[in-house]
Amino acid sequence: MAVNKNALIRYKTIDKCLQNHFRQWTLNDLIVAVSDALYEYEGKDIDVSKRTVQLDLQMMRSDKLGYNAPIVVYDRKYYKYDDADYSIINIPVTEKDVKVMDEAIQLLKQFKDFSLFKEMDGVLQRLEDSVNSSQKDKRAIIHLDKNEQLKGLEYIDVLYDSIQNKKVIEVSYQSFKARKASIMTVHPQLLKEFNNRWFLLGSQKGKFITLALDRMIEILKLENEDYQDFKIDGDDYYKDVVGVTVSNSRAQRIQFKIDHKNAPYVITKPFHSTQRVIETTKDGVVFNIFVQINFELERLILGFGDSIEVLKPLKLRNRMFKKLKASIKNYEETTK
Repeated sequence: MAVNKNALIRYKTIDKCLQNHFRQWTLNDLIVAVSDALYEYEGKDIDVSKRTVQLDLQMMRSDKLGYNAPIVVYDRKYYKYDDADYSIINIPVTEKDVKVMDEAIQLLKQFKDFSLFKEMDGVLQRLEDSVNSSQKDKRAIIHLDKNEQLKGLEYIDVLYDSIQNKKVIEVSYQSFKARKASIMTVHPQLLKEFNNRWFLLGSQKGKFITLALDRMIEILKLENEDYQDFKIDGDDYYKDVVGVTVSNSRAQRIQFKIDHKNAPYVITKPFHSTQRVIETTKDGVVFNIFVQINFELERLILGFGDSIEVLKPLKLRNRMFKKLKASIKNYEETTK
C-alpha cells in the first residue's frame, strides 16, 4: 500500500505522542500535534480533520502497514499504547519486506555502470548489507561510523526541500561564540557534509554564509519572499578548500613533510585532490597541495601531531609552531 509523506508524518507524530506517558492524549490533542508537525514540514497551515486522525489511528492499529499498534482508549476519551515500550519505528522487517528490498537493490545494481550511478555502488553495498542483517540468522558485516547524539539532522529534509523548491527561510541560529540566538533570513543554496557534521551554504544580503545544522534552533519557510538562486556547483565552490570554510583569498601552495611511518596513510587518503608527492627524503615524504588556508586545514595538520612538519608557506608554518608551543605549555602546566 502506497503511503504519502503527509500520512507518514501524521503516523510518526501520533506515535511520538503516544510514547509520551507523562501526559494524557485526547483526539483533539492528537489533531493539534499533527497539525503543528505538518505546518513545520510544509511551512503552511494544513487542515487536519477529526476524520483524518481517526482513520490514521485505525490504520496504525491494522496490519496493512505492518504496525498492528496496540492503541487503546481509556476513560472514554484518552489514547495510549497498551504496551508502554511499543513504537512503530521498532517494527521488525518481515521476510516479504526483505525480499522486496533485495529485488529493488538488484534492480539498481544493473545501472551501476552508467555515469549517473557510478557513485552508488558503495551505497548499494551498504543497503544490501543492512537488508541482509535485518534477517534473524544474519549479522551486519559493514559497520559505519555514526554519532547517535549528532544534532541538526532533523533539519535536512526541510532545508533540502527549501533548496529544491527555491524557498527563502528564516533561521533561528546560535553559534558557539554567541550568547543568544539570532534570527537570520537566508537563501539556502547547498547542503554540505564534512567530518560527520552537516552545514548549509546560504546567502544573506547577497553574501555567502555557512551555517552548521547543529547550531540551528528553528527554521521557517517564508512563502512571500523572492528567492535568489546562485546555481552553486558544490564541486566548483569547494574545489580550493579542505572542509567547508571558503574565503575570498586565493588558493596557495602548501608544502609539508610526513615521516615515513605515516606517509602511506597520506598517500592513500590525500589531504586534498591537488595533493602531489614532491620528493622522498631520508626522514620523510614531502607533499604539495594547492588550497586556501582555513580552520579545517589547520585542524587536519594538528591531527598528525609530531609526524608532520609544515614547510611552506612561512606564515602557516609559524602559525602551526605557535599553536604547538601553546599545546606544550598546557602539558607543562599540568605535569609540574
